[in-house]
Amino acid sequence: MIARPRRRVRTELDWTSFLKSDPLTLSGRGVTAVLGPTNTGKTHYAIERMVAHASGVIGLPLRLLAREVYGRLVDRVGAASVALVTGEEKIAPPNARFSVCTVEAMPEETKAAFVAIDEVQLAADFERGHVFTDRILHLRGREETLLLGAATMKPILTQILPGIEVVERPRLSQLFYAGYKKITRLPHRSAIVAFSADEVYAIAELVKRQRGGAAVVIGALSPRTRNAQVALYQAGDVDYIVATDAIGMGLNLDVDHVAFAQDRKFDGFQYRNLNAGELGQIAGRAGRHMRDGTFGVTGQTRPFDDELVRRIEGHEFDNVKVMQWRSKALDFSSIDALRACLDTAPRLPGLTKALPADDYQALEHLARYPDVLDLATTRERVEKLWEICALPDYRRITSLQHSDLVAAIYRDVVRRGAVDESFVAEQVRRADRTDGEIDTLSARIAQIRTWTYVSNRPGWLADPAHWQERTREIEDRLSDALHERLTQRFVDRRTSVLMRRLRENAMLEAEISVNGDVFVEGHHVGQLSGFRFTLAPGAEGQDLKAVENAAGKALALEFEARAARMHAAGNGDLALTSEGIVRWLGEPVARLTSSDHVMRPRVVLLADELLSGHAREHVQARAERFVNHHIATVLKPLDDLTRAEDLQGIAKGLAYQIAENLGVLFRRDVADDVKALDQDGRASLRKYGIRFGAYHVFMPALLKPAPAELITLLWALRNDAMDKPGYGDLIPALAAGRTSIVTDQSFERNFYRLAGFRFLGKRAVRIDILERLADLIRPLLQWKPGSPTRPDGAYDGRRFIATPAMLSILGATADDIEEILKGLGYRADSVTAAEAAAHLTSTAPPPAVPESAAEESQPATESIDATAEAEIEGRAEEAVQEVKAEAQVEVEAVETATESTGVETDAVAPAGTPAIEEQP
Repeated sequence: MIARPRRRVRTELDWTSFLKSDPLTLSGRGVTAVLGPTNTGKTHYAIERMVAHASGVIGLPLRLLAREVYGRLVDRVGAASVALVTGEEKIAPPNARFSVCTVEAMPEETKAAFVAIDEVQLAADFERGHVFTDRILHLRGREETLLLGAATMKPILTQILPGIEVVERPRLSQLFYAGYKKITRLPHRSAIVAFSADEVYAIAELVKRQRGGAAVVIGALSPRTRNAQVALYQAGDVDYIVATDAIGMGLNLDVDHVAFAQDRKFDGFQYRNLNAGELGQIAGRAGRHMRDGTFGVTGQTRPFDDELVRRIEGHEFDNVKVMQWRSKALDFSSIDALRACLDTAPRLPGLTKALPADDYQALEHLARYPDVLDLATTRERVEKLWEICALPDYRRITSLQHSDLVAAIYRDVVRRGAVDESFVAEQVRRADRTDGEIDTLSARIAQIRTWTYVSNRPGWLADPAHWQERTREIEDRLSDALHERLTQRFVDRRTSVLMRRLRENAMLEAEISVNGDVFVEGHHVGQLSGFRFTLAPGAEGQDLKAVENAAGKALALEFEARAARMHAAGNGDLALTSEGIVRWLGEPVARLTSSDHVMRPRVVLLADELLSGHAREHVQARAERFVNHHIATVLKPLDDLTRAEDLQGIAKGLAYQIAENLGVLFRRDVADDVKALDQDGRASLRKYGIRFGAYHVFMPALLKPAPAELITLLWALRNDAMDKPGYGDLIPALAAGRTSIVTDQSFERNFYRLAGFRFLGKRAVRIDILERLADLIRPLLQWKPGSPTRPDGAYDGRRFIATPAMLSILGATADDIEEILKGLGYRADSVTAAEAAAHLTSTAPPPAVPESAAEESQPATESIDATAEAEIEGRAEEAVQEVKAEAQVEVEAVETATESTGVETDAVAPAGTPAIEEQP
């Protein structure tokens, strides 16, 4: 059934006097203008009228719309009967009866029975208006011509085309103003309008976070990408579409509400407010057929005033007063003649000379290129130049760069007969990449569209068919990649599907995989780790409370099952990390915090509230049992010491101090207690693994990586030091078997002691290694002049010389050992090399040792590492001090300080007495 106009208005004007004074004669006889607001079915009516004729041509303002109408006609009459002609593609079956074109691609003359031009109000557009005006004035069908557009065109059309028949079609539904709403509160099936790509992207990202996503439509998108984005919205995968005013031009969208996030735009010349007609064209996208629509504002846009609202709701807009015009009577005898024609002003009232378009600007630039002027010397070449100047500036970089491309194409076409194939291939190759982000892909699409246009111009390329196929293939791939990037960036399919199910009041089904992935309605919404559920990234917004509730039902059952399994799990299934986290089968279930006792930290569950009742109690009890067992196992010597009941008196007090300090005491700090300890007390402590060293009272079994790591953790928990510098950084050195390490002054000092090291200035030395150092020093201080054998390093019984063996066990250099020994309580005493050599010679035991033998202990350069002097007053406490040699000049001697050093009295004693009691 063919739709018929509802109301016809025939207008006749007396143009007799004008026609007598102007040779241009125009008539509207046989022309029908079908005018009205959006959603009046004008395009549908034109299609019905066209298929009623034997042939026809319809011109549309956008390639996208041309594609849409082409598809509808193919469905009606078959692909063999329909041609599609746009600037960038041409589908032309040999016997096609109907042609669907962009307005620019419409033929200047046609023998078709029917002609239709859509959106004729664009004749007032500054950039493209002159093209619409030309088609309106001159292109006619043999039997019928339809002009489709807004009612604002009625006065100007009746003025310029006397005798035109005007059919006004009312809107099928009503349009109402809904006021201001926040973007996050906009109703479903809304279109949000902004006028810059950056603003469109920002709004789309906000909608994604709060509403699951949005389709995006901007003018820079290729038709294929734009169609894919519209299809995303139309299919219901998203409930919002964010767009520029591109949606106001004939896109068939199921939109209930249009929200203006901006009401100003840059029109190519200046920033300005949209007028009521432009706002009405966009707002009119709301409502479909008989369903009413609404419009309003959002974001930073101020509410519309009452007068503007009344005009938009009533479709009362200012009439178009002038149409943009450019002469089509062009003189190609020279470039100057062509420019003069283009500068011609119209003589018909209602027309105004159009502003310079892209093609005119390109011509102006090329008119200043000497080589172009040299080539454009004939009518045919000037006409070819004007034809090439019509190349659209898809890239929108600068007019000069566009003109350079036009000039390059023109030179090749004139000189070679076609554009250089290698040049085309290189330009196409640069665009043939699908990696990159949205802006990069958009730029490549603009690049390839340029060469798609070139390939569809007759006579520009030597092999146009090849390049048409090649560029179309690349554009399709780029468009698909761009659609994919837009969807990835602005659409959360999971959230959008879940919200749609919630709106349908459906019961959401949840399940949990063996890996802990939580799915609701088949969509991943989060991860279950241990007894905690974490929403997936981007899973936020008010509607997701229902998603959490749905997941909660499945989680509650899973928590109970997991609690039962953990309660029955063996200790091998649990582990304690250096961060104080208890893990069960690799997943965190609890963490340790400080308590009143360093060896008994508090266990806090890492569990959601869904774990409750007996299940929670079972998990808590199992975690506590594991922690207590782990500490008792790894720190067994220390745990046994804290539980010892057979210690008495001073031994018991000393054991308490060792436990409080987690296995290590500096001997000088407990020197009095050690002196007062009898042999039975010492023996009782040795039974628990305690060693009395020259410098420390310690438990050697704890100087291993696992105990040291746990001791460090327990101390850090007790002293709130988990975040202090150096935590956990020293255990690897212990595990690697390092005997000493360079110190970091920023580290917490206690971390060195807890890891089994003693901080001694620039280096820290392992505690057990320092006790081995004491074993090397002791015989040097026990030696007396006159004894038959002088130990290597002995000097005079009170001082000693540092030996290579000392450097070896310390893993230190000669420069380091002085500071190490000073840190242990020794002081340096300097003597010259000559004095040292003389002393060693004079005290050499019989038989005499050659002087060279004494010097062998020194470096070949005659520098002596160091000498040490130890003053022993009676049974003075042992102290060790480092010494360093002054090369070839003096030798430092180190003299033991007379004050107490904390060294056990029998560690350094006269000859014949025991050495340090516990050997390494």
